[in-house]
Amino acid sequence: MKIEKIPMSAVPAPLKPHSVKRSADQALDPLHPHQPNKGLTERTLFHEPWWLDATTDNNWQAAVVKTGNETIAEMPYSVTTKSRLWRVSYLPPLTRTLGPVIRRQAADAGGPEWVHRLEVTRQLIAQLPDCAHFHQLADPSASDAEAAAFRLAGYNVSVQFTLRLSPDADEESAWSRLRWNTRNRIRRSSERFLIREIENVDTFVDFYDANLVTRRLENEYGSEVMRRVLREVFARRAGTIIGSFDHDGSLCAATALVWDRCNLYYLLTTRQATSHSGAVALLVWEAMKIARERKLDLDFDGTSTAGILQFLAGFGGHLIHRYQFEKIRADFAICRGIRSRSRERAKRRSEASKSERSSETNESNR
Repeated sequence: MKIEKIPMSAVPAPLKPHSVKRSADQALDPLHPHQPNKGLTERTLFHEPWWLDATTDNNWQAAVVKTGNETIAEMPYSVTTKSRLWRVSYLPPLTRTLGPVIRRQAADAGGPEWVHRLEVTRQLIAQLPDCAHFHQLADPSASDAEAAAFRLAGYNVSVQFTLRLSPDADEESAWSRLRWNTRNRIRRSSERFLIREIENVDTFVDFYDANLVTRRLENEYGSEVMRRVLREVFARRAGTIIGSFDHDGSLCAATALVWDRCNLYYLLTTRQATSHSGAVALLVWEAMKIARERKLDLDFDGTSTAGILQFLAGFGGHLIHRYQFEKIRADFAICRGIRSRSRERAKRRSEASKSERSSETNESNR
């Protein structure tokens, strides 16, 4: 991919358009054409069997509801063992959302759509595994009917948020909607950094891991899982990796983007501790352009902290909610609470010990 510098201007000029086109093997297998806010009616990228195979190493199942030989609903899940004792079901690594996928009822069915969705969801829930702890975050398209079905089945239902940008604005309008300090950060970064595609998955994962090591952290997804998933994404042309490079050619920040037929997901991002945060802002601006080219909503994948929300809010977009379904057995909750309190006490002892050693050092240096 040709490296192009973004010139200093009121609106940064577009980089070279991404030429990756949708192929036949990328096409999803919809249960029904997507209709936002009416319930999830087709698989997202994260529901796709190939994605789940890659992220769980083929360790997943699905609750399925059929009418005759026709599948009208499905809900994937993965079961693992925690501490060699507890059966738990969480979202697989790198999988942002799951939840029920339900075919819309026929127009002449004679009853409200929400009643159909509630009843079908209850049939899916009846097939879910008996676990000490079950937790799933549903796609934002999951409707109130699905949430009601989980609540009636004894699950805790709560809400999380994500930020999404629609592709309806042209580049000039999108630029004008940026917060003024975000525009300034992108302008300054465009003078220093070059954006180009990273075609090697290992380059990205090695860079991601190295940045974690500097911060004394571990890859919570697992390096091999990340490699396996991203290689599958590349093979199916369902995403890309872009990087911010300094003028000496060194990689400063990188972002992995994946997409389905409705959304482009800001999946992973990493930055050298010594690099300017503008390197990431430039990558977000490029992700916005790729989403516009593909006519997809850009999903920033959650707002886990106030700082992240403040940063992303500078790019515009709107908040949407995602339902969270959780069920926890009492004995597991008690054990988890004990472990949590033990870790907290150990942390306080460690901090007190460090403070004491620091005081002793200061005394000896007087």
